[in-house]
Amino acid sequence: MHTNPTQAVVLAGGQGSRLRPYTDDRPKPMVEIPGTGTPIIGHQLSWLAAEGVTDAVVSCGHLAEVLQEWLESADLPLKVTTVVESEPLGRGGGLKYAATHLPSPDQPWYATNGDIWTRFSLREMAAFHAERDALATLALARPRIPWGAVETDNFGHITDFVEAPPSPFLINAGVYVFSAAFTELLPDLGDHERTTFPRLARERRLAGFPLPQGAYWRAIDTAKDLTEAAKELAAQRA
Repeated sequence: MHTNPTQAVVLAGGQGSRLRPYTDDRPKPMVEIPGTGTPIIGHQLSWLAAEGVTDAVVSCGHLAEVLQEWLESADLPLKVTTVVESEPLGRGGGLKYAATHLPSPDQPWYATNGDIWTRFSLREMAAFHAERDALATLALARPRIPWGAVETDNFGHITDFVEAPPSPFLINAGVYVFSAAFTELLPDLGDHERTTFPRLARERRLAGFPLPQGAYWRAIDTAKDLTEAAKELAAQRA
């Protein structure tokens, strides 16, 4: 019988240069989703808490003090610890450093990128992870292509126009389940997506959990993503 993780790491150190001017005075996860009055990280923490997480470690970097100040003053639904890398450790090193601050190093844990706004069952993903005896499981999203697509027949006649079709490829959605043993496989310095993940994939210990049909997922990378997220939220509420 597997146990659902109750601890998580949120990677919130990104500079968010493509989101300027919103990120001139705050880190990317502190950017508010218009119409909610809550920054991205606030939405993430309430989602994690609703999924059974009691302890979160937030890994800060760019303008860390703005994030720490907000976390101290906010009424949070779970216990939050912040860590700041004294020197940049890279994505894998940063993940490992944050994981050393989790309350139960011998237990599985979730991780999420600080710029993802999503809602789906993490408990289902944890069960999927356990069934496959994986060391790491990535949530996989099928984003919509931002351009209209054109369909043609074999002869080269255009048969249809499709507005923002779903991508034919699945992408890493930036949400993870990790077994306790995964932590020590991370590099102290550098990028785990070039080292640890490919190695686990070769050993068939890396699993991919496709987001359930209808699950909400959006990476907040640009001002356009913010506007779209606000629109989608308004539609959901209506």
